[in-house]
Amino acid sequence: MFEQWNLWNIDKWDVWSNLTEFNQGLLGGVALAIVIFVMLLIFIALYLYFSLAWYSIAKKMKHRKPWLAWIPIANIAMWLQLGGFHWAWIFAILVPIVGFIAVGVLFIISNWRVFEKLKYPGWLALAPLLGFIGGGLGTIAYGIVIGIVAWRKKRR
Repeated sequence: MFEQWNLWNIDKWDVWSNLTEFNQGLLGGVALAIVIFVMLLIFIALYLYFSLAWYSIAKKMKHRKPWLAWIPIANIAMWLQLGGFHWAWIFAILVPIVGFIAVGVLFIISNWRVFEKLKYPGWLALAPLLGFIGGGLGTIAYGIVIGIVAWRKKRR
């Protein structure tokens, strides 16, 4: 009578093998949707954080259009301007591979110059390069550095 309630029967605990193929696919699809949703939330949070930090830095440096920090691609052009480069260098992105590398190098140089103008060590601009060593480590390090530069009181 209570045989169906036997908790020691391991075969009944194997939920995955008792599902039909349709239910397994449905469960996998829901799991994938949840992962994509969480990744999207993380991306949006990072985008808002970096945009706000760049906006604050642009205001500190008295850039004419600090609101460009909120527009994709235009924010990199603004950052290049803050570093002393012409904004048109952003079009180098249109050249595959070489253009991305060139804009990446100019971005690092711009960071270096901006940090030094704000009285921070220029080598902090190398933080994004940590991404080549440890994946998301570069983003985390750059996020910390850019937050300090954006919201800490100016050094003398």
